[in-house]
Amino acid sequence: MQKLSPSAQRWLKSFHILSAAVWVGCAITLNVAQFFITPKSDGEFYGIMATLDFIDLFILVPGAMAVLLTGLLFSTLTKWGWFTHTWITVKWLICITGIVVGTIWLGPWISGMAHMAGEQGLTAMTSPVFIKHQKLLIIFGTIQALTLVFASFISTLKPWKKAPAKEE
Repeated sequence: MQKLSPSAQRWLKSFHILSAAVWVGCAITLNVAQFFITPKSDGEFYGIMATLDFIDLFILVPGAMAVLLTGLLFSTLTKWGWFTHTWITVKWLICITGIVVGTIWLGPWISGMAHMAGEQGLTAMTSPVFIKHQKLLIIFGTIQALTLVFASFISTLKPWKKAPAKEE
C-alpha cells in the first residue's frame, strides 16, 4: 500500500494530536466537574448534568472517534505500522479499551444521571442508583483520564524499543 508523503503525515499528526487533546480534555473536564460543582436548585442541577452529558456525547465521543480514525490511518499509511513498536501496541490497547469502556459504561452512566437530574431534580443526588453511578464515574472516569494522559506521554516519549521479533 502506498504511504503518505511527509507533508500529509504532518497534517495527519496534527489532526491526531488535536483529536487526542479533545478526548483528554473532555475526560479531565468531566472528572474535575464532579468534585467542584455544587448545584443549589433543581434547574441548576439538571443544567449541569445535561451539560456534562452534552460534552460526553458531542465533544468527547467525536474526539475519541477521530483519534481512532487517525490512528488507523497512521498504522495503515505510514512506516509506523500496527505493532512495529511496543508503544504503538500499548496506545492501541488504551484507545480501544477507552472507547469500549466509555461506550458501555461511562457514557451511559453520565446520560442516566442527567436523565435522573431532569426527572427528580436535587432529589436524584440521594438516589442509590445516582450515588452508585457517581462513585463509579469518579473511580473509572479518573482511571480513564489518567490512562489517556499516559497515552499522550507515550506518543511523545516513545519509551519502548521495537516490539520483539516473532519466532518462527
